[in-house]
Amino acid sequence: MSNCPTWTPLHHRLHRTLRHRQLLEGHRRILVAVSGGQDSLCLIKLLLDLQPKWGWHLGIGHCDHRWPKDVGIAAHVEKIAETWAIPFHLKTAAMVTTSEGAARQWRYQVLREIAQEHGYQDIVTAHTKSDRAETLLYNLIRGTGADGLQALTWRRPLTKELQLVRPLLEVSRAETFQFCQNLQLPIWEDAYNQDLKYARNRIRNQLLPYLQNHFNPQVEQALAQTAELLRADVEYLENIAQQLRQQAMTGFSEHQPSGDLSLAQSPTLGINRLVLREAPLALQRRVLRQFLQQALSIAPNFKQIEQLQFLITAPNRSRTSPFQKGIYAEVAGDWIRLLSETTPRL
Repeated sequence: MSNCPTWTPLHHRLHRTLRHRQLLEGHRRILVAVSGGQDSLCLIKLLLDLQPKWGWHLGIGHCDHRWPKDVGIAAHVEKIAETWAIPFHLKTAAMVTTSEGAARQWRYQVLREIAQEHGYQDIVTAHTKSDRAETLLYNLIRGTGADGLQALTWRRPLTKELQLVRPLLEVSRAETFQFCQNLQLPIWEDAYNQDLKYARNRIRNQLLPYLQNHFNPQVEQALAQTAELLRADVEYLENIAQQLRQQAMTGFSEHQPSGDLSLAQSPTLGINRLVLREAPLALQRRVLRQFLQQALSIAPNFKQIEQLQFLITAPNRSRTSPFQKGIYAEVAGDWIRLLSETTPRL
């Protein structure tokens, strides 16, 4: 490692994390999301320094939301890219949005577009241990299950050819700030990080400090560890649920008249409730969520899943209220079928 002129303990930790968790392979085309703040500057510098070891081709992606307080930040990030001789890709929002969720969704969408346009295989973001703790609290307050509490995972597929990677989930925001200070990196201070009208900022600037002062000085570490434990649990349960779902959906088309498949001309629109009846409630819910996601391409909410779960033991012909566009579920003997209002009932 001595041939890296700026090798620090953080370089060593990231290098070890990438190897241990097999997050990024060598010689990949990697798009790094850089906002200009301390976390993303820390990430791109670390990856740039590790590049000779791994043989990556790095690019910087920047998303300009056109927010008034962000004027000049795109040029700032582009200058950094030029200084470090890294390809720079800019996407500018067609319209200004102040919604946290909409802004986040747009960022992921345009980063995916940049990656596909330029042949990048990985999108890397600078989410930290601190972000993981904040996300757990944010989702817990809104109401969620284990999946939401561990939402910031190390990696997840975006398409068959593209994955999202978060390699800094064991690094705190305090550590990224110290790294940038030590290397005198040009941090762009995000004025919106102090705006308390955003829920995440209130969690960061008010709730977490309160919890640290009155309950646990290491609350950020504790929450991040909880998210990591839940990640492993969720991964295991999801795999078991997928196997059970495949078992419960097998043979549906053989038990239905051909006219009943008009919803999507697919044999995957029904699930055997006898198979599910013997499973624990936690697996039933996961299987039914996967079933709705696959059949209807929606992210079902708790109420929708509970309606479907009720049908596992409900009388024949029992049905749910519509999930979307007149599509509902109904008990047909041993099966729970997804039907549209235009599908004839048996």
